[in-house]
Amino acid sequence: MSALLRVEGVVRSYRLPRTRLFGPAPVLRAVDGVSFTVAAGETLAVVGESGCGKSTLARLVMALDRPDQGRVLLEGTDLAQLSERALRPLRRRFQIVFQDPMGSLNPRLPVHRIVGETLATLAKPPGRVERRARIASALESVGLAASDAARYPHEFSGGQRQRIAIARALVTEPELIVADEPVSALDLSVQAQVLNLLVELQQRRGLAYLFISHNLAVVRHLARRTAVMYAGRFVETGPTAALFREPLHPYTRTLLAAVPRLDGVRHRLPVVEPLAPRASGGCAFVDRCPLRQPHCAVVEPTLTAVAEDRAVACHLVQPPPTPL
Repeated sequence: MSALLRVEGVVRSYRLPRTRLFGPAPVLRAVDGVSFTVAAGETLAVVGESGCGKSTLARLVMALDRPDQGRVLLEGTDLAQLSERALRPLRRRFQIVFQDPMGSLNPRLPVHRIVGETLATLAKPPGRVERRARIASALESVGLAASDAARYPHEFSGGQRQRIAIARALVTEPELIVADEPVSALDLSVQAQVLNLLVELQQRRGLAYLFISHNLAVVRHLARRTAVMYAGRFVETGPTAALFREPLHPYTRTLLAAVPRLDGVRHRLPVVEPLAPRASGGCAFVDRCPLRQPHCAVVEPTLTAVAEDRAVACHLVQPPPTPL
């Protein structure tokens, strides 16, 4: 299956405020050499705690930011190399749904203006009649009424507002949707409804999703593959079912320990006192890992295939380094 989206070794760094009067400003690598593919009609979940680089990665995929290194390819076209003018006709093919529906919807605009604003990105924007029909179709596809187009965001519940945001993404008939924590601001019962809607839309339209979340439980029944992200890097990738059944990286087990289970079984790890701040090099998770070995603090693990369609960056499942 050919890749609709291919991300190759992307790096994005930011300079932080100076901590000293003299000397260089510290640099944060928010995304550090990440690579993956998403096929047409597939869902890849990227899971990790806040601050691990997930949202920065989403911005790079959406060409809202440009990588310092690496490429973001949409069916072979490197988005990072295109001017905004050249990007414009391609933007209809990939859209984004943000975390906070109220924050992403302009409260001063009626729904038909909000949903229809992305139609302006088309090479040939539709006329008034077609525009109205496409907005109505997008609203109805997410379970709202065409008549809702005349209302304002404050007149809807949180779940309905997120449906409006999804309709805005759908109105250009995209092939890929980046969903950046799309249900984290919603109540649990509403989360399930929105997730079921995304699955239904994918089956009906053949959509591909890059689904970003901090909660493994949210992606369990949505994504076939999952990438676990920590400190700007992928530390484990593989089929979602396999990650739940046998997590390989200690950080993946930490995330799973927070997922409630009916059988009461959890992948618990013992509490560990953090190490002193480490020097450069070594595993980024070493100060939190209860299974760390001496070489973990000095030798950085690389993401390495350990089974078919599975990879992990951890010395625990890789041969230890050969002593010099």
